[in-house]
Order: sequence, then C-alpha cells, then structure tokens
Amino acid sequence: MITVMTTSLHELDLRGLRKIFSAGDSDPLSESFFMAEQRYEESMDIFMKEPCRFNCYLALFCIDGDFTIEINLKPIHVRKNSLIICIPGSICRVSEVDMERLGRLRVVVIAVSKELMSTIRFDFNSLFNESVAAIDTPCITLDGENHEICKQYFDLAASLYHSENPGARDALRYLASSIFYLLGSIWTSQIKEAQERSPRRTPRSHTVLDSFLKLVAEYHNSERKVAFYADKLCLTPKYLSKLVKSASGRSAPEWIDSFVILEAKNMLKYSDMPIKEIVYLLHFPNQSVFYKFFKMHTGLTPSEYRTGGDKSF
Repeated sequence: MITVMTTSLHELDLRGLRKIFSAGDSDPLSESFFMAEQRYEESMDIFMKEPCRFNCYLALFCIDGDFTIEINLKPIHVRKNSLIICIPGSICRVSEVDMERLGRLRVVVIAVSKELMSTIRFDFNSLFNESVAAIDTPCITLDGENHEICKQYFDLAASLYHSENPGARDALRYLASSIFYLLGSIWTSQIKEAQERSPRRTPRSHTVLDSFLKLVAEYHNSERKVAFYADKLCLTPKYLSKLVKSASGRSAPEWIDSFVILEAKNMLKYSDMPIKEIVYLLHFPNQSVFYKFFKMHTGLTPSEYRTGGDKSF
C-alpha cells in the first residue's frame, strides 16, 4: 500500500474528464455529458494522484478493485459495488492505492454539467438534499437488486452514447435524468436513517437551507457575514439564521466558517502557496486574523496543519 502525495489542485470540467478517461473531444455532448466504463490507464494518473475540484455532477460506480479517496478531506474506502456521488465544487484525491491490485480497477463514470442538469425536469437538488447529505455521505454500496438495475441503465446509456442514430443524443439526455433520479432514490433511501436522526425540517427551512448553502459554496471566500446571504435570499439575517438552525442543527455562521476552513485546509494541504497568499485569496485582513480564525476552529496554526500536525485525516 502506498500513500500518494501531491502539491497541486486541478479544476476539472467535462472536457477535462474526457481527456483523463481517454475519450475524444469531438462528441457534441462533450461539454455537458460524459460516460465511460474504464480500467486503469496511465492517463488516469492525474485523477489518481493529484487533488481535483469537479465543476460538474459526478457519479462513480466501482465494478471491481478498491482504493481510498478523500472527498472534501473526508477519507472514504471505495470497494466493489460502491457508488460515489459528488456535487459541483467537491475536491477529491485518491490517497491510497494498492498498486498490485490497480490492474483490477474497473469503474463507471457518469458526469453531467451544471447547465445540462438545470434542464432536467426534476428537482435534483431536493432529491439528493445535496447541500447537506452529499457533503456528509457521498458514498453508498449498491445491493444485488439495485446493482442489476443500475447495470441495465449503464448498458443502455453506453449503447446510446456510441450510437449513430440521430435521435440518440436527445434520448441520452433524457436517460441521464432517469439515471440520476434512480441513483438519487437509491442513495436517499440508504441515508434515510441518518437523516431521521437529524433535526426535523419544514419544507420552507429545507428550501432556504439548500439555497443558503449554494450561495455559501459560491461566495464563502469573500463573504462571511450572514447579512450578505440574507440579502441575497430576500430575508432578514435573524429569520435566515432561524431557518438554517432549524433545518440543519448548525447556525449560519457555523456553516460559513466550515466552508472557509475546508477551503483553507485544501489550500494548505494541496498547494505550496505561501500562507500570506492564502490569506489574500480568502479575504482575511491580515495573517494574524487568519491564524486566530484557523486555530480557533482546528486547534492548530496553519503552519502546524501544513506540516502534518492534524492527525484526523
């Protein structure tokens, strides 16, 4: 077993994924949809060895083999029949690989752009409860029945993907919605027990929480005041805080800080940029404020974290 180390962060869209998985760029859906059943190849080394931030919705199903992947710094052991779902902005890194077993690795990768997903006629975000559950539980295991159903879907999608029928692309577009709907239903059913343990949510607070976290994911590098997000959602800061707390059990400032800390950890762990540059990119007024903020939330200074002081990952 080896541990893979790296110092860079790659931003990957659909076109980048196609290159990694040795697919051509001539397909008309190359920037909106991608699907491949893949064994290990050297072209996958970027994905296997270096952290990547995905700018798309990604489903990865492991047919055979095993590896450990960090998703937003949370280590997850992937094995046969594991299904991983990543939302846009997720940062992934394969941290441990058994090189002797790497030749057995077989995965199905399905990626859909944010633009295409927005045209699919169902409430994807509501189905997945993406803002909370996908952060906490990105990986499940498919049982026999669900595995067989998904295999049939994947086989049909692969046939359409490679078909020369003029209507195949539109058919594939609609099939993509069906695939993600199925995966989402399987996924949400498996995490239902965990969701039931979380604070009860009203439909209103659920909707506001999802909208709030999407905004935090977009603006947390520069905006850390609840009033900014309340204004975006046309709510008062007090009412927004009440809804967020009732829906998630965490306050709005706690959510904002958690995104900032995750971003800071990623920069410290996956890059060689000076801390003063991280301070600038995260819009802290100075290094002293950043150091106090980081230590308050992690118990470590940024320098201690960078040099391996954090043993939780």
